[in-house]
Amino acid sequence: MDTYNPRNGGKSNPGPCRELNLDGLVGPTHNYAGLARGNLASSSNANQVSSPQEAALQGLAKMKALADKGLLQGVLPPQERPHMPTLRRLGFTGTEEKILARVSQESPELLSAVSSASSMWTANAATVSPAADTVDHRVHFTPANLASSFHRSLEASETGRILRSIFTDDAWFAHHPSLPPVSQFGDEGAANHTRLCPSHGKPGVELFVYGQMAFDSRAAMPQRFPARQTLEASRAVARLHGLKPERVVFAQQNPAAIDAGVFHNDVIAVGNENLLFYHELAFLNEEPLLAELREKLGNTPLETLRVASDQVPLEDAVASYLFNSQLLSVDGGMLLVVPGECREVTSVSRYLDEVLAGDNAIRAIETFDLRQSMRNGGGPACLRLRVALDDDAVAAMNQGVLLTDELYERLVAWVQGHYREELLPEDLADPSLLQESRHALDELTGILGLGSIYDFQHEV
Repeated sequence: MDTYNPRNGGKSNPGPCRELNLDGLVGPTHNYAGLARGNLASSSNANQVSSPQEAALQGLAKMKALADKGLLQGVLPPQERPHMPTLRRLGFTGTEEKILARVSQESPELLSAVSSASSMWTANAATVSPAADTVDHRVHFTPANLASSFHRSLEASETGRILRSIFTDDAWFAHHPSLPPVSQFGDEGAANHTRLCPSHGKPGVELFVYGQMAFDSRAAMPQRFPARQTLEASRAVARLHGLKPERVVFAQQNPAAIDAGVFHNDVIAVGNENLLFYHELAFLNEEPLLAELREKLGNTPLETLRVASDQVPLEDAVASYLFNSQLLSVDGGMLLVVPGECREVTSVSRYLDEVLAGDNAIRAIETFDLRQSMRNGGGPACLRLRVALDDDAVAAMNQGVLLTDELYERLVAWVQGHYREELLPEDLADPSLLQESRHALDELTGILGLGSIYDFQHEV
């Protein structure tokens, strides 16, 4: 099979294609504010004491373990928080110390929002389509607008800036602005996007999962919690990425699942290569969806691992984040990376044992302690953005974010030197936290070789 090589304008045989897992590094202001409506873990742990240092080290430990297995692992830096430009846009003036004090007194909820470290969940950072799927044979990125919540909507512009600083070569990478930040085009990124394919380097089928049709009031809707992703947003991203209709499937998430706390599809389903691992209540129209996937995959057989409610009740799936796991291609099959909570829920632990004993593509299961992230509603899958790249595209990206033993040791020392061991809600008003965070991020951009990507780095 030949692919178009954008660098020399001709045909060339594609090199090996690998999946880069780009994990979000937890930021210095990691705290439990309970800002995410519909995210039960976030709500139930609101205002508890957090540990930014422990959270960052837990994330790094997972990255290092996967890199040690030969998987391509990268690091996405946290965003600037508290985000002072937002507070100034909202009319707060004076010194930064005075602004923080005033916001803390007048609107502590606003201070929590502009201090949120939620960019750590990079599954929401963007939607990515690999070169094998796009008409111009470049990797396409569209940052999510995250319009469903104020605190996350602040991330979009900086996400785009960071992604462009990592994937800089226009011959290999195409960057689009986020969609208009309105409810009709609510876009939550790769958390509602799954790619199925024979292998990462071959053309695949991109599955976009939405919660509502913004322009069709007759469609089934959740009643308890909001549906964050719209069909209109998913269609727009598919058009921007130049995806052919025969390579795209749109499916509606089951409203009952959203009302049960499945705020993103990656809390109820995950796919890798030709395997779709999902709960029976994940999709509104399951059988037509599977039929369309099989048709569009053509000669590639779709393997399904369907979990029934009598095996794992929906509430257990949500509590454990069974499906918010990483499903990875390794030698000899697939690896399922699950949070430690999966072994604490009886039905889920029993099911995982059945998976290992069964006849399916999953050959190994590894458990990680991500409790700091889990308490805020994000598991292994939330923490990473998947980017399929061939060797030339890997060579064309910023090498400084690729995790090596040396970079891991530097980042561990960096976290230990800059992050607080504990953070209380009232600490967000502390001007020294702002300065600590800026000093840490300024040093981090040097470590990762990203240049000046933060607003404060451009201030005179």
